[in-house]
Amino acid sequence: MVVALACLAGGGAGPAAAAGGWTWDLPAGFPTPRVPAANPMTPAKVSLGRFLFYDTRLSGNGRQSCASCHRQELAFTDGLARSVGSTGEIHPRSALSLANVAYNATLTWANPSLVSLEKQMEVPLFGERPIEMGLNDRNMATVLRRLSRDPRYTRMFAAAFPGRRKPIALGNVIKAISAFQRTIISGDSRYDRSLTGDARLTASETRGKNLFFGERAECSHCHTSFNLNDQTVYAGKRVVDTPFHNTGLFNIGGTGDFPAPNRGVFDLTGRAEDMGAFRAPTLRNVAVTAPYMHDGSIATLKAVVAFYAAGGRVIASGPEAGDGRLNPHRSTPVDNITLGPRERADLVAFGKAFIGMPDLT
Repeated sequence: MVVALACLAGGGAGPAAAAGGWTWDLPAGFPTPRVPAANPMTPAKVSLGRFLFYDTRLSGNGRQSCASCHRQELAFTDGLARSVGSTGEIHPRSALSLANVAYNATLTWANPSLVSLEKQMEVPLFGERPIEMGLNDRNMATVLRRLSRDPRYTRMFAAAFPGRRKPIALGNVIKAISAFQRTIISGDSRYDRSLTGDARLTASETRGKNLFFGERAECSHCHTSFNLNDQTVYAGKRVVDTPFHNTGLFNIGGTGDFPAPNRGVFDLTGRAEDMGAFRAPTLRNVAVTAPYMHDGSIATLKAVVAFYAAGGRVIASGPEAGDGRLNPHRSTPVDNITLGPRERADLVAFGKAFIGMPDLT
């Protein structure tokens, strides 16, 4: 593990000053994150957000924190196929990694309209289907009283939001946690160090790298950029693409359908072409974020590579039976990929070179 909290860590790009006394110290090749004008970065705000992120008192019943579903040793995922909320309700989707979340052009698996951490945070806090943190109009005052009774929070909120008559407020909770999340920077993997000459990839990893960025395996069509995904945003970027992809995971009854209520962007738009379309997540730290896909239905990295090499998944029987390779909405890059056993092993080996999570303890 490498310390990479942005204002504390060494990084190849050098420090970049920001308003409010904050300094970004980013890995080589990483641009400065875009920060909303209404929530500038400050050390006091980030410290408060970090404290809140790990505090179970923030949930309605006091049983769950943000970190319950975003564990740093798992690259801020939870190791479950589908996450479990504070009341025990199972989420239909897998928890996404928060590593480099500041650079994501959209948030969550399949919502093109969620483009800021501040807005996205309202989903786990207040969502009712499923319940995650379980906040609502009935218990919000109780949750804020829990925080107000802690002298540490009295001091930390006052420092983070100076001049406010009542700094302990839900809007400030959201701003502080969002600021903290922007500091979760992962960019010191062996892959990154190999680019600067500070590490060497093995022969297998090198072959995997050549496949990954070549045309035969097609990986880099969706997992490109410094963040190994295809939806990035940062300060100064003028054109922001937000593609979503159908990888042929399902094709129920040969109709192209995915199982409800987990049908990708289609669940918001109702457009047939959006059926099964999900965001390509970053592959940074992918070796520790199993299980995989939006529903956690593929258990291992080896199985993921085999899935893509096959061009989709065949489910032989049951209510979800169908040949995903023939899904009419399947994205173009997921096609005609032929890889032998050694090539698949090389891709898995290269994927393990992406591990480089910060230690924020």
